[in-house]
Amino acid sequence: MTTQTTDSTASALELPAPDDTMTWLGDRSRGSLERAREMVRSLKADPPSDALAVLRAWNDVEIEVSNARASAAVYSETNPEKDVREAADVTMQQVDEFATDLGLDGELFEIFDALSSEGLDPTAARLLGRQLRDFRRSGVDRDETTRARLRELAQLELRASQEFGRNMREGARSIRVRPEDLAGMPADWLSSHEPDDDGLITVSTDYPDSVPVGTFCSVPATRRAISLERLNIAWPANDEVLQRLLTLRAEHAGLLGYKDWADFTAETKMIRTGSAINEFIDKIVAASTDAAQRDKQIVLDRLRQDDPDAQDIYGYDLPYYSELVRKERFDVDAQLLRTFFRFDAVLQGLLAVTGRLFGLTWGPVPDAPVWSPDVAAYDVLRDGTRIGRIYLDLHPREGKYKHAAQFTLVEGVRGRQLPEGVLVCNFSRGLMEHSEVTTFFHEFGHLIHHIVGGAQDWVEFTGVATEWDFVEAPSQMLEEWAWDPTVLAEFAVDADGAVIPEALVRRMRTADDFGKGYLARTQMFYAALSVGIHQHRPEDLTTAVREAQQRYSVFPYIEHTHFQCAFGHLDGYSSGYYTYMWSLVIAKDMFSAFHAEDLFEPHVAARYRDRVLAPGGSKDAADLVADFLGRPYTFDAYAAWLAE
Repeated sequence: MTTQTTDSTASALELPAPDDTMTWLGDRSRGSLERAREMVRSLKADPPSDALAVLRAWNDVEIEVSNARASAAVYSETNPEKDVREAADVTMQQVDEFATDLGLDGELFEIFDALSSEGLDPTAARLLGRQLRDFRRSGVDRDETTRARLRELAQLELRASQEFGRNMREGARSIRVRPEDLAGMPADWLSSHEPDDDGLITVSTDYPDSVPVGTFCSVPATRRAISLERLNIAWPANDEVLQRLLTLRAEHAGLLGYKDWADFTAETKMIRTGSAINEFIDKIVAASTDAAQRDKQIVLDRLRQDDPDAQDIYGYDLPYYSELVRKERFDVDAQLLRTFFRFDAVLQGLLAVTGRLFGLTWGPVPDAPVWSPDVAAYDVLRDGTRIGRIYLDLHPREGKYKHAAQFTLVEGVRGRQLPEGVLVCNFSRGLMEHSEVTTFFHEFGHLIHHIVGGAQDWVEFTGVATEWDFVEAPSQMLEEWAWDPTVLAEFAVDADGAVIPEALVRRMRTADDFGKGYLARTQMFYAALSVGIHQHRPEDLTTAVREAQQRYSVFPYIEHTHFQCAFGHLDGYSSGYYTYMWSLVIAKDMFSAFHAEDLFEPHVAARYRDRVLAPGGSKDAADLVADFLGRPYTFDAYAAWLAE
């Protein structure tokens, strides 16, 4: 890697020093919103007759709104100071209120509705059609009373969503156990968890604690205790918040003439209707059931070696016994694997692999202002020219977003502003599970999509702006590189300098395929829950969880747990959790274009970068995939993988 950068015509966003954050955040958001308001006033006072001129003026407005929203979203989820996070939440409410007002502005709608797409290039014509669609989905053509209620609902929904996320961020739990209750844990994990004055060790629900304990701890009571805490994060507070959010969404969809929220949100996705989501779930269930039951029985049989009276296997025992099966059947020891994946080496390896694959260079910017000492900034270069900047915020801390996601800091617009993105994860600082490595590749895939697709003329189509049920496909495909022996050999090295053996990597892949059937059924439980509660709005959400799990998962519900309260996707993805599996079907098909013996084939990698990632959302996702594969995508590659 190099620290040399060549500036493009747009400069990177200058973030504030910690002491200046509150002022900077207010100035940036207020300034952007005020400029947007003035632009709207000018557009309405003297609208151009030329469609392209109107679209360009509107693009200016959307850039300002995006800038105000993006920085507030990042600081809301990541800033170490609670008062900054709360101020960012307020800013988000102000931005959302303004955006809602725009969507319900009858004068603006009349300006757009009078335009003709004649003479526009295909992308501009697509933008005009998209804007007219979004105006109608906002309710601009409804009566004043309805528009007023839709405006109110939008604000109430945002506040409920913020409350839901805040309760999860601030609702981390923990258990305190004796050292002997952590038998089986890796030595490096134990060395970083010293007993307190009472002789007890604290285990938190954050991933670097709870995942290794669930996987390696040989004491059933400890595994069960931390699992119960994880499944009860934000209970009972978020149960009421989620019910309120479901009610608001249902009213919102009804006022716009939709059967339910699932139909409303599906309209803009590849799947199109809520009923099609249910059909897709049933299709995956049918394809995965035989493999799910077969592999579950293997894990249950292994549990019965330790507990002959076991009638079923619960979620708090599944990771541990799945790991034992992989170790004993496939000679894959996850504790041994961890010794090859030091966080620092994985990070450098990921940067090297993705740089080679996509023709990019990641240049560290050590003097860039950041919101926490944990955060690292990199300029992204292609052919010596800076095309964006990324920020990596990869370790847990109090008050921070608890899962893994890519956040937009700046939307890229060609010649005006470079794309900037933030990767927010919660990884260990030492040795990593291989599952964490694949998560790292996955989330980094979103970041690459944001940057590589961030050179659009229209902010509406920049970066990860495809249909929502496609956005996971590029990231899921990038996970494949985390399983390739040649790729892993570049950075998976133990403390003695020994490279991870190729034979071990191949056994890892075989072992990972074990359980994919029951994991697919589990994913369909999540998908059915997310769409079902939006279609049927059950009075008791915990009962809905139990019933969905009984129908779709092959593992039983754990009594006295309330999974829905910390299922963060019920906020951002709402009724659309199915998108992960829908995207995986497409990801498997796209990956089939790469040669198994050379995942760095230059012409294939370049074609994928330029035809799938670089266009952003300027084309329908199905067309992007067809441009890359030379044919429409099919279910075949996924079905073949599931049947292996």
